[in-house]
Amino acid sequence: MNDKKAELDISSFCSREIPCSCGRRHFCPIREVVVEKGALSSLPALTAGFGHILLAADTNTWAVCGEAVSAILGSSVQAKLVFSRKGQLVPDERAVDELESMVTADTDLILGIGSGVINDLCKYVSWKRGLDCGIVATAPSMDGYASSGAAMIVGGMKVTYTTHPPRFILADVDIVKNAPLDMIRAGYGDIIGKYSSLNDWRLSRLMRGEYFCPEIHDLVFEVTNNVRDLAERIAERDDEAIAYLTKALILIGITLSLVGSTRPGSGSEHHLSHFFEITSLLEDKPHFCHGIDVAYAAVVTAELRERIAALKEPEFCPEPETDRVAAWQRIYGRIAGEVRDLQAKAGSYLRDMTDAYRENWDDVKAILADCPTADACRTMLTRAGYPLDAFEEMYGRQKIRDAVFYGKDLKDRYSVLWLYYELFSGRKDERQEEV
Repeated sequence: MNDKKAELDISSFCSREIPCSCGRRHFCPIREVVVEKGALSSLPALTAGFGHILLAADTNTWAVCGEAVSAILGSSVQAKLVFSRKGQLVPDERAVDELESMVTADTDLILGIGSGVINDLCKYVSWKRGLDCGIVATAPSMDGYASSGAAMIVGGMKVTYTTHPPRFILADVDIVKNAPLDMIRAGYGDIIGKYSSLNDWRLSRLMRGEYFCPEIHDLVFEVTNNVRDLAERIAERDDEAIAYLTKALILIGITLSLVGSTRPGSGSEHHLSHFFEITSLLEDKPHFCHGIDVAYAAVVTAELRERIAALKEPEFCPEPETDRVAAWQRIYGRIAGEVRDLQAKAGSYLRDMTDAYRENWDDVKAILADCPTADACRTMLTRAGYPLDAFEEMYGRQKIRDAVFYGKDLKDRYSVLWLYYELFSGRKDERQEEV
């Protein structure tokens, strides 16, 4: 591994104010990040001063290192909660109630042992109860470890709460490198999705005047390129490559705290991922883990960008409102009303952007073209061991088409999906084609 890839100093971004050319002074309150072999030995120092620690894990992550963490912390452990579920643990009201029920007046730290869902639950409950939290990572599977957002399922909807990042993050390379290969690929996929999210951020700056930090953009872009180049070594569980992937995921999570939004790490590819998660839960059907969905969705969004950029002039053909409402009811069923209310509050469908698109069309196309092609994204996934046909086998063409047109409606955020909808959603013949 060359020095550029080996050196990724996360500590320089933690617990200090960073003046920036964008005009803001960035700050991330995380105190310490430890990513190294044998990192579990750092736990006593990281938890010094806490004497009533609540441990939270699921049955899988507890089996990985729960007993080791408990033994290291000894009498500082007040209680432990090991979530038991048939199938995947969901960060919903039930899980929140279970974790909250374990918090007492003496609890001073909630320490999660796990990855995405455990991390979100611990951040959310600790924020609600005014407590510190920390995380012992068990897989390099997603970029949310360091972010202040907690992605929860509330009333069947995916809701991201702005909470607080953990006080510290510990990732023992000897542990995370042995995570299930799908979780390692998920982390790689979550990083590859940044090509899409960064492009959406640039598009939103152009079309919506959204705040944009070029330094954060360029940092995330550079780290994404570095992870892309490590694909084979990551799939082989190489120590240095896994350490870099883990640091990259944590660093990108930190950038979300630095800019005060998830823009650097979440765009249209995440909207599609959320769509597949939510609709699968509604239908009681299986779905890929988050990062795997993001990776495949990045290919889809690349296809959309190429199709739009190929247009000499925009010809807008949005579907009638009645068709859209009917589609919401067909797809979202019992939560269709919540989707409708969210978009009514956002007002995005009331905003006519056609003139602005026409006036900026050349710049729009230039931004969309400045993103890896769908074929390039497929190559990235193939190098990491992704089977390219697995995505359609899991969801089918109809659900993927529905995600393209209606995945955006689960969030109040502009992305390329809105432009694609305005151009193609009313073209019934083209909606029957594979996107």
